[in-house]
Amino acid sequence: MRERIQKAIARSGLASRRKAEEFMRQKRLKVNGVVVTKLGTMVDLDYDTIQLDDKILQPAEGHIYIVLHKPPGYICTASDPQGRPTILSLIRKVPERIYPVGRLDFDTEGLIVLTNDGSFAQILQHPSHNIPRGYEVKVHGVPARGALSALEGGILLDGRMAYATHVRVIKRTKKNSWIEFSLYEGRNRQVKRMLAAIGHPALRIIRTSFGPLSLDRLPQGSYRNLRRLEIEKIRKIKAEKAIKGQN
Repeated sequence: MRERIQKAIARSGLASRRKAEEFMRQKRLKVNGVVVTKLGTMVDLDYDTIQLDDKILQPAEGHIYIVLHKPPGYICTASDPQGRPTILSLIRKVPERIYPVGRLDFDTEGLIVLTNDGSFAQILQHPSHNIPRGYEVKVHGVPARGALSALEGGILLDGRMAYATHVRVIKRTKKNSWIEFSLYEGRNRQVKRMLAAIGHPALRIIRTSFGPLSLDRLPQGSYRNLRRLEIEKIRKIKAEKAIKGQN
């Protein structure tokens, strides 16, 4: 819903309309990273990022932001014609309709975000924002440095290159090893296909981070609400991109 910026600020509880006008005259307000001074500026809290100094206004009421530790054996859709369990069956006491941000494979574990805020989901998913996805992966064998370098140098998948932004071995056994693996994309089965291409198929995949969000010690099958600071960090990504676009 588009409304005057003074009204949006007052509705958020940050300040009165009169105080908001004062902030504008002081050039302390930004919309999508750009300073605004026009009192009639129209904004939509669902899509625009509004900052007062370094503080980002909270999204409109009714939005839900959840991080879930997805177990293996669940799919990331609202329903499944094959009758397999979905991650939404793990979420309790949330009357609003929420959706997963992207997907994890049926047998992949780890962090996935669910929300009903479309603009927030777009920030996380849009490739132009270069938000890294971090994984810990158990692979067959112990990849040599050359094989890891090949992942960073790029693997051809479906006619275009796929790159790891960071990869290193963190644990070795006689037959297998664990590696840290991060990338900016979320293409279909990308981690599995890249590791298979270097001859070290994935045996277990856990997504441990998504941008500033971390799985930490959240138990498998459990979830929590995102913290205010986490939401603000993600919304700042859009604002910072807007600033760069002005330069």
